[in-house]
Amino acid sequence: MGLISNATTVFDAGAMSAGFGGSMTFIKKLTASNASTLTFVDGASSVVLDGTYKEYLFTVNNIHPAATSYFQVNFRDGGTNYDATKTSTAFGAIHAEDNSTPSLAYVAGSDLAQGTGVNRLTTGELNSGNADDSLSGYLHLFNPSSTTFVKHFMSNVTYSNNSPASENSYIAGYCNVTAAIDGVQFSMSSGNIASGDICLYGIA
Repeated sequence: MGLISNATTVFDAGAMSAGFGGSMTFIKKLTASNASTLTFVDGASSVVLDGTYKEYLFTVNNIHPAATSYFQVNFRDGGTNYDATKTSTAFGAIHAEDNSTPSLAYVAGSDLAQGTGVNRLTTGELNSGNADDSLSGYLHLFNPSSTTFVKHFMSNVTYSNNSPASENSYIAGYCNVTAAIDGVQFSMSSGNIASGDICLYGIA
């Protein structure tokens, strides 16, 4: 059975008709094994992070820290350092395993105001002490090759925090630079990424 809207076929036999929606293309997967960073650089190791796509998606799968710490990201704007100027906002939702302290709040410690340092993608710390604790989620980066507009990013990750509790963090902002963003680097605020992987996709 097809899906028809205003006399136009949108889906038919499970496939989207031409002209509707885009495609998602797998680019690169990086797997951590006690790694200090997971870094995607345009033109290196088959990574595409340029004007080929207007949107890039990083999927984060079962990141486990070597030390109790925050998961974080930074961006490169054409140089060799990951220090692009960023302004961001952050809030998190928490519910503890013992059913205590549920909350939804803005978290100033995970935002930046024209900062060049790393931007936290978590509003709380991941717990390294439990072998089954991990983080999963995604980060979107929009039009990184633009030399006119700021480069927007937003992320949503869920993880077991140090309470222990389920925590969901929402981070969004922009790289306030005119240069293109050509590199994205993920790390922990303390210690290495013990395990997990990050995949990069381009969205047409």
